[in-house]
Amino acid sequence: MAKKLNITPLHDRVIVKPAAAEEKTAGGIIIPDTAKEKPQRGTVLAAGPGKKDEPVTVKAGDTVLYGKYSGTEISIEGVDYLIMRESDILAIV
Repeated sequence: MAKKLNITPLHDRVIVKPAAAEEKTAGGIIIPDTAKEKPQRGTVLAAGPGKKDEPVTVKAGDTVLYGKYSGTEISIEGVDYLIMRESDILAIV
């Protein structure tokens, strides 16, 4: 059962839950934890209202692609999230 997030992003910030890192390659090789890359895909959990003249275009539930080193990692109740500006999001999938 999903818990409601007790954090609200301000302005043009969004909270993203990163997708799980790949466990295997396409060829079936298992990737160890030390060699896994940071995921660049995630699900938007919350979005701020936007700036004065620019409303936020993403909404909760959207799957998005973002830059490899985008956002700030935060941990809430043991779960890792990213908080980033909407401009760091590259595309909605």
